Amino acid sequence: MRSIYAVLLCAMPMLVAAETPDPVLAADTVVRCESKGAERMHCPANLARGIQLVRQLSEHSCIREQDWGTDAAGVWVANGCRAEFAAEEPTAAQRVGRRVVRCESRGRTEVCPVLLRGAPVRLLRQQSVLPCKEGRTWGYGRNQVWVSRGCQGQFEVGAADGSGFVDVPRRVTCESKSNLRRECGVTVERKVTLVKQLSSRACIEGQNWGWDRTGVWVDDGCRAEFSVD
Repeated sequence: MRSIYAVLLCAMPMLVAAETPDPVLAADTVVRCESKGAERMHCPANLARGIQLVRQLSEHSCIREQDWGTDAAGVWVANGCRAEFAAEEPTAAQRVGRRVVRCESRGRTEVCPVLLRGAPVRLLRQQSVLPCKEGRTWGYGRNQVWVSRGCQGQFEVGAADGSGFVDVPRRVTCESKSNLRRECGVTVERKVTLVKQLSSRACIEGQNWGWDRTGVWVDDGCRAEFSVD
């Protein structure tokens, strides 16, 4: 089954699947989107290069896929989230040739075609609230990545010659909302390090955050940015 959500990102320039709508705004435009109270607001945005939150304007937290997210035409905010959004900048790893596939499940199993030629695949970054667990909600086979049960993520394709993946640490933001535990999927090869705390609540490893080979978890109000090796 062919996914309409598959996007192949190959360093520069990025290649977007034919089903993606025509851009509605210039890629370098900053989009301000504001929700008042519990209302959900939609703002047109160019998604060709992906989109990221660049400045939070509200006191209320803005957590991806809970308080903000994207659809086919732009970005949405809810629950009092007010923020500015802009196109994602290429990471150092992408500039040196990291191959990335975006694959998204809206509940059912989706298959995202990608030329593998025997290359390995790992989860680069989970973008959904629902967890991405290898072998359970995502995996890969001959020339495809598959996702299911609401897993949405970016997946890195390794080298077909067996030399592995781009050896550049990956940045992952993981946030506990309303003091609830959240799991943020990412394939961990060696270790995870907290690099920037975003919450007023202290983040203490082993108490309200930790990791295993399938990702990072946070709890009890810890919100932080992590470096994954």
